[in-house]
Amino acid sequence: MQTTLRSFLRGGFLCVCAAAPWIAQAQSTPMPAMRSQGAVQYVCGGIGSDESTAMRAAMKDHPLSLLFARADGAYLAEVAVTIKDANGATALAMRASGPVCLINLPAGRYTIEAATEGVTKNQNVTVGSGPKTADFRF
Repeated sequence: MQTTLRSFLRGGFLCVCAAAPWIAQAQSTPMPAMRSQGAVQYVCGGIGSDESTAMRAAMKDHPLSLLFARADGAYLAEVAVTIKDANGATALAMRASGPVCLINLPAGRYTIEAATEGVTKNQNVTVGSGPKTADFRF
């Protein structure tokens, strides 16, 4: 009986230890999945405090981050975004499904156009010398 109990406990302990990395990863990264459009990868989210915290923590790991909010600081989603390269070619066109977008772009100069609620704003950024953030307030 004691041997069976020890075997059971040992097996349960090994199972928990083996699963621990996946459990920790699932709990610490409540972010949406990355998407691709051509050579560009991106993810938008930040709705809810856990997802917002995870997205903001990941900003340092991406060449470009976009933030969308109203002038009073309230976050915005459903912002139409177009990013064009220095030649005027569209590198990315999408609708931001959350107030934070993390974008993996090749190094270069870009113009970002963001539009919501009848207002369009533009910002120029140079990507490649560390993470950049473009903050759009509407």
